[in-house]
Amino acid sequence: MRSIRRGTRAGDAQWWLLALLALNAMWVVDLFVLGGEAGVLAGPQGLVLALGRLTGLGGALVLVLQLVLIARVPWLERRLGMDRLTSWHRWTGSWILWLVLAHVVLITVGYAEQDGSPVLPEFASLVLETRDVLLAAAGTLLLVVVGATSARAARRWMRYETWHLLHLGAYLAVVLGFLHQVTIGNDFAANPIGRAYWWTLYGAALGAVLVFRFLLPIWRMVRHDTRVVAVVPEGPDVVSVHIGGRRLDRLPARAGQFFLWRFVAKGLWTQAHPYSLSAMPNGKTLRITVKALGDGSAALRNLRVGTRVLAEGPYGAFTAEQCTRRGVLLIGGGVGVTPIRALLEEFSRTRNDVVVLYRVRDRQDAVLVSELQWLAQRVGARLHVVIGPATAIGRHGPIMGPQHIAALVPGVRHRDVFLCGPPGMTDAVLGALRDLEVPRDQCHTERFAFAA
Repeated sequence: MRSIRRGTRAGDAQWWLLALLALNAMWVVDLFVLGGEAGVLAGPQGLVLALGRLTGLGGALVLVLQLVLIARVPWLERRLGMDRLTSWHRWTGSWILWLVLAHVVLITVGYAEQDGSPVLPEFASLVLETRDVLLAAAGTLLLVVVGATSARAARRWMRYETWHLLHLGAYLAVVLGFLHQVTIGNDFAANPIGRAYWWTLYGAALGAVLVFRFLLPIWRMVRHDTRVVAVVPEGPDVVSVHIGGRRLDRLPARAGQFFLWRFVAKGLWTQAHPYSLSAMPNGKTLRITVKALGDGSAALRNLRVGTRVLAEGPYGAFTAEQCTRRGVLLIGGGVGVTPIRALLEEFSRTRNDVVVLYRVRDRQDAVLVSELQWLAQRVGARLHVVIGPATAIGRHGPIMGPQHIAALVPGVRHRDVFLCGPPGMTDAVLGALRDLEVPRDQCHTERFAFAA
């Protein structure tokens, strides 16, 4: 019954998002008609200009949706989960980029045909002779940079700190595009209702980002007085940071969730990093366990006790609430074992039938393994530490392949599976679970990658 309610909540949230998007799309088309665009469709250049303005309106509307998706609105995040919201955010980002580029090309070609001039000189004239168009061009360039650096191939070689700094340019692009729309857009410049609508729409979206991404974390930092209380090395390049504060039992955090952490220290306060809780919240402290993958994560080893902490979250639907079966399989890869360790602690209290698979390349990479062993022994869970390179072949075929998982976890189809690890491992294991006919709604993932 719980799974039906969860599915209904997620379905309701998706329905509301789609309904609001459809209603706003209808209103935008209405503004397009009221702005007189439909009356110029007879001539070729009129059709091109009209399509250019319509793609601009569409891109601006999808940009509002993207702001809502990254605003971390609690009502949406609890129902849809961060993975789904982040996936939609990336998907809508592609649409925004193509719509905006189509808008630029069509508008330029339309005016070039209207003026009887070549396309490139017309483009230069539009950009250099109109200040608002110049600002919009700068915003478009920012969107192109953000889109290019958000591609999966680019994120593989880019440090998180660099990616995050570049991604902040999207907010400036939103403002520049918005000013361009309301000052020279035919649908708003001479239409008070259109201007009021556009100001309200963008104001609400940007307000949600401001409240939930910035003001709420600051308020919680002040309310709970969150500070570093201990820094514990877990290995050559892994460290656990313990965060304490007042009334942390009132913080709505659960095992399996993550925060965007910002440590108010020199060289760190400008960076927000997504780290999962590596222990079940106990109302007194929160713990994260971090591997040095960039400058920011490596610097955590040198944090001083008493450093103030700004925590944005908690985020993620990767929690025991998703469980629909008494049998549970927890799979962690590398440092992605941190939320798995926290979930094992919670499941140890609910007395679920638990199996844990911990996938590492080398034994020295198996951080927190002693804690996993202690928890597993305490509740009778079965723990398998799977060691070897990605191409390793064992007695039951490729490591973490379908036959291997079936041999380690008999009856896996009747278990809820919680999986967290690097993207390559996550995709491979999900493929193996499909081959084993584990129902999709029993597979719960937390992507171990950049968050917007």
